[in-house]
Amino acid sequence: MKKYILSIALLVVAITGAKAQATLGIKGGINFSKINTDNVKESSVTGYQAGLFARVGNAWYLQPELYLGSSGGKFEGSSNGNTTSANGKVTFTTLNVPVLLGRKLASFGSINVRAMAGPIYSYNLSSKKSFTAVAADFGEYKNSTLGFQAGAGVDIGNITTDLRYEGGLTKLNEKYGQRANLWALSIGFKIL
Repeated sequence: MKKYILSIALLVVAITGAKAQATLGIKGGINFSKINTDNVKESSVTGYQAGLFARVGNAWYLQPELYLGSSGGKFEGSSNGNTTSANGKVTFTTLNVPVLLGRKLASFGSINVRAMAGPIYSYNLSSKKSFTAVAADFGEYKNSTLGFQAGAGVDIGNITTDLRYEGGLTKLNEKYGQRANLWALSIGFKIL
């Protein structure tokens, strides 16, 4: 994880050193996450996110972020031909580091419309698992994962809002082939 954070910091310093326009801000929001599982019905869990973002550039920009979030999923069904139904819920508190490449699509005075996409690294700080006895052997979850984010946003003066989709590239749980995905809506404020 230290390598990822150091790489992001060096990239931001290099771009800022090239006298690009730079912004720093705070953000927070909600997300609706689901963990896809083989042969089991999944449902969403509502979570949160809060942290910092930087935006370096103008028409094209780089946006590294660091935020705390919660996500997870609910499961219901049977597995391996088992006739007994099983259900469970998993929630994670994560430290997330997305690095997004964005493009300003349109400007109308102080209003900017933009799109962005890029990789995200997530580290699980803690997890909470609750399963029925039938699903007790649900396997172990990984502490760190890689994924991608893609979305769009609008800036109105110093206020910024984003709607993004996040998909998991790394399996959270190898035993059941689980991958996380979520929709996130956030609002932020540019402080510099």
